[in-house]
Amino acid sequence: MKALKSLLKGQKGMTGLETAIILIAFVTVAAVFGYAVLSAGLFSAERGKETVYAGLNEAKSNMELSGSVIGTGDNVTYYPVYGINMLGTIKFTVKNAIAGNPIDMTPNGMDPKGVDQSGKNKCVISLTTKHDYINNVLWTYVPVGADNGNNLLETGEQFEITVDINDLTLFGGALSIPDGLLQANDTFSLQVKPAIGSTITIQRQLPAAIAPVMDLH
Repeated sequence: MKALKSLLKGQKGMTGLETAIILIAFVTVAAVFGYAVLSAGLFSAERGKETVYAGLNEAKSNMELSGSVIGTGDNVTYYPVYGINMLGTIKFTVKNAIAGNPIDMTPNGMDPKGVDQSGKNKCVISLTTKHDYINNVLWTYVPVGADNGNNLLETGEQFEITVDINDLTLFGGALSIPDGLLQANDTFSLQVKPAIGSTITIQRQLPAAIAPVMDLH
């Protein structure tokens, strides 16, 4: 007994209060760590959701083609020296897709009010032919049907867009002369690229004979 008492001499045990303090400290640290991890997870999930929504908004089309693509013929009005019957203008109508956001359709040319908006457009139209590629061509529009008088293409509105090929030959000089002039059986591609939303691609072939009005297929 004396030997046992000597071994245990000076030894102290932990009280219940000390144990509780240590346990509370561990629980507090774990709670703080858990809150930090949870906050980081929620932040990451929120940022991921924003990225997904932004991608969907960019990928979905807010604009769609409405009806046919019409071409008008230019019977050697500007190039009689070459004896060429060429495509004069390209006309097509666009509308806002269902539940789409308003699209800024300020033209790269004269707006319906007669104000020159060249170089102020956010919707870009490019033209590709077998000889040339022209980005941000001149184009104009006129509203068809319901219209509230601004340059925004909104739900229920339709705009007829005109690309004047003569602007690309006489004034802009962007098309190759005479090979670049769009003639019978030639193909071309228009890309309508709004500031937000996907691009509309219009590919058409001219008929075997240029007519004053042509429904292009």
